[in-house]
Amino acid sequence: MNHKKIEMLEKIISSDYNNITGIIIRKNGEEVYEKYFNGYTANYATHVYSITKSVFSALLGIAICKGNIKSVGQKVLDFFPDYMVVRGEETIQRITIKDMLTMTAPYKYDTEPYERFFTSENPIQDALDLLGGDKPIGEFNYSAIGGTHILSGILAKATGQSILDFAAENLFLPLKINVPQNIVLHSQEEYMAVMNGKNTLGWVVDPQGFHTASWGLFLTPSDMAKIGQLYLDGGMWQGKQIVPREWVAESTREHSRWNSLSYGYLWWVIDDKEHIYAALGDGGNVIYINTKKKTVISIASLFLPDAKDRIELIREYIEPILED
Repeated sequence: MNHKKIEMLEKIISSDYNNITGIIIRKNGEEVYEKYFNGYTANYATHVYSITKSVFSALLGIAICKGNIKSVGQKVLDFFPDYMVVRGEETIQRITIKDMLTMTAPYKYDTEPYERFFTSENPIQDALDLLGGDKPIGEFNYSAIGGTHILSGILAKATGQSILDFAAENLFLPLKINVPQNIVLHSQEEYMAVMNGKNTLGWVVDPQGFHTASWGLFLTPSDMAKIGQLYLDGGMWQGKQIVPREWVAESTREHSRWNSLSYGYLWWVIDDKEHIYAALGDGGNVIYINTKKKTVISIASLFLPDAKDRIELIREYIEPILED
């Protein structure tokens, strides 16, 4: 590794990316760089925001492999038989799990009502009430909070387990990832304290007890790097198939597109030809996988509005370190 380029990287982080708490780089299955910032150490987890979505995608793939869910072609409402469909509402009845995974399900709003979901006593019910409408299925429509959370209800109903129990048994324990508890948030003040606290470990649950599928998971940079390595290795971990290889491949290829960005199954596809993809979370949290270069890069960050693009940081300052 080029030490001058490492010095340059760390200067750039201090000046332009100063909300970063930790970076780990793995090359050819080996950790080659680990560095922490802002008083954080290897033991501190951060809220990884929408990286939660990509981890949740892995859980769905495992559930399908185990037979808990038949396929991504199953209808969303198959799992909510008691949901009362408004007369004349047809679109919601045709929406599938795949539509939710690829962000191509339509909603009855132009701007997602974040506050409604954060204050709701039953956010899955509210999300279902907003699903469908007059817009067509198949157009990219990113659901940051509510829509993706419907998948949590689907997985819990399909497996008969809490999301955390299912994740612990099938993903976290094999990878030695520590997500020890449910996190219950009762107020905005509590939310802010937990999100900025160094000692928070766990996964947020909604008032109905469903773990949030779109945010709310706390991971260390090492945890994130393990998930990246798992996907780089086709779902294999220490000789055991954790996530089906076919699911990894299908999840990380283009299924939908938003402007110049491609989207898989709750994963962003950075370069479909080179097979570079990433889990991206608000504030600049990243799990970046470059399959051609056998590289995994995890970056943990504190929340910062309009944080600078981490993919640019990776491309311009991190990957060049590995080329010498």
